[in-house]
Amino acid sequence: MEWAGFLELWCALWGVVALVGFGMSLAGVTKAQRTVRLTGRIDQVREPRHGGSRKGGISVVVTYSDPATGQQATVTNDGERGEMITAAWEGREVGISHPRGRPHAYRFANRPEEPSRGLGWPTFALFLVYVGLVVLSAVHWAWPWALIGFGGPLALFAAAHLPATIRARNDHTAKLASMEHTEGRVVAVLRDVSVDQDDGHTYTTITPVVAFTTAEGTAVTAHCTSHLPDPAGAYGREVTVHYTRADPADFTLDRAAEHRSRNQDVTFNVLTLAVLAATGVAGVLLLF
Repeated sequence: MEWAGFLELWCALWGVVALVGFGMSLAGVTKAQRTVRLTGRIDQVREPRHGGSRKGGISVVVTYSDPATGQQATVTNDGERGEMITAAWEGREVGISHPRGRPHAYRFANRPEEPSRGLGWPTFALFLVYVGLVVLSAVHWAWPWALIGFGGPLALFAAAHLPATIRARNDHTAKLASMEHTEGRVVAVLRDVSVDQDDGHTYTTITPVVAFTTAEGTAVTAHCTSHLPDPAGAYGREVTVHYTRADPADFTLDRAAEHRSRNQDVTFNVLTLAVLAATGVAGVLLLF
């Protein structure tokens, strides 16, 4: 099969996938739409064991109201239960979801989740159709059409999202300036060892766990994966924690580093926009 035929088949197949996905969403039968989403509350936080594993996240006991029976249900996040709970305190609200009619197959999320229409996969399939059409245009006409097809629309997409990125940076800067601070302590250092099946190389993941108490008396236990020097030897170390009063899960040990990171995000987005725009312009110049 020639390239053009292969690309036409590619577009047709992914187009069918997109249509089926959007049709299922309109009919309300996607997996996301058949998922029951609830809000649970942490009743108990179990202290992590120094030297243990980060798998499963911070161990918690959660209570939620079962809409089918109206009774209170109590569950734990032991085992593979969706997102890892990386920051926990008694009274924190977390998300719990399960397939309709299967409450025993519950999953956790760090925050309560809004209902979803299940458009992720159909949208991705539509993007693959777009990629196929751009490549097909380059095969039928000339390769600079690929530069125009990719650079132009993606540059417009990046330009549309750049103001939101800048606003998010400014909001984050204001939030960093208003953060409270308190003293905390590294209460555990978790270690996970994995082996690459191809070359046999061993990888070790170090996850320090910090505990701190807010000014309101909330005792927080959280994974701390950044801005901590020598994390492997941090067990028992006293640290200064900067946190957001409204959400103690939003914390940092280094406000300056967080600010630099947000500035780098904006810089990356600007450079990406410039490269995409230059790619589209180069395609136009090569054609004409």
